[in-house]
Amino acid sequence: MTRSIEQTGLFQPDAAVPADLASPAARAQSARRVRPSRWPARLDLLQSASGLFLALFLVAHMFFVSSILISHDAFYTVARFFEAGWLFGTPQPWVVSCVVGFVLAVFVGHAWLALRKFPANWRQYRAFAEHRRQLRHSDTGLWWLQLWTGFALFFLGTVHLYGMLVHPELIGPYESADRIWTGTMWPLYLLLLFAVELHGSVGLYRLALKWGWLEGRDPVAGRRRLRVVKTAFSVFFVGLGLVTLLAYVQLGIAHADRAGEPYVPSATQRG
Repeated sequence: MTRSIEQTGLFQPDAAVPADLASPAARAQSARRVRPSRWPARLDLLQSASGLFLALFLVAHMFFVSSILISHDAFYTVARFFEAGWLFGTPQPWVVSCVVGFVLAVFVGHAWLALRKFPANWRQYRAFAEHRRQLRHSDTGLWWLQLWTGFALFFLGTVHLYGMLVHPELIGPYESADRIWTGTMWPLYLLLLFAVELHGSVGLYRLALKWGWLEGRDPVAGRRRLRVVKTAFSVFFVGLGLVTLLAYVQLGIAHADRAGEPYVPSATQRG
C-alpha cells in the first residue's frame, strides 16, 4: 500500500527533465527511443512483392498446364520448352528443378511474412473473430478467407512443389495424368485448385486496394470495379482449372493400364 511513485511507473525521470536542460546523450537516447522502425514497412513491401510475383506465376502456370485442352502435343511442347532444350540442344529437367526451387523459396518467404499478421494465440483469434462479427465488413471477411486458404496452401502447395522439384522429368501428358489418377493425387489437386485460386484472387484485390491501383477518381466506384474483377478472376480460373483437371483425370483413366509409359509426340510416332 506504500509503493513509491517510481515503483508504480507513474514517474518518468527522463520526462521530468525539460528537453532543453537534458544532456546531449539523454536527448539522443530519447530520439532513438521514439524513432519509428522502418522494418515493418519493408517487410510489408516484401510481402506485397512476393505475393504479386506468386499471383502472376499462378496465372502463367494455369495457362501452361491447360494447354492439354488444346492437344497432348501442345502440353508436351510446353513442358519440353521449360526444360530449355532449345538452349542446350536436349531437354534438361534440372532447369525445371531450378525454377521450382526459386518459386518454392519465394513461397516459403511469402508465407513467413504473412505469418506476422496471423492471430498468434487463442486470445487474438477470439478478439479478431468478435471484431469481424461486429463489423460485418465484406473486405474483413475476404481477409479471413485469405487467412484460411493461405493456411491450407502451407501443406497443399508445398507437396505439389516438392514433387515437381524432385521429379521434374515426370511432366508430360501421360506422366502428369498418371500422377493425378494412378498416383491418386487428384483429391490434393482439387483442394489445391480452390485454395490457390481464391487466395490469389483475394490477394490481388487487396494489393490493388492497398497500393491504390485502378482506384480512379471515385474510390467507392473503384472498389466496386475491383470486386467485379476479383469475382470474374476467381470464376474464370477455377472453371479453367476444373476443366483442365478433368482432362488429366480422363487421360489418366484411359492410360491406367499403361501407367508409367512416357508420352511420345505425334511427329516422332510418324517418323
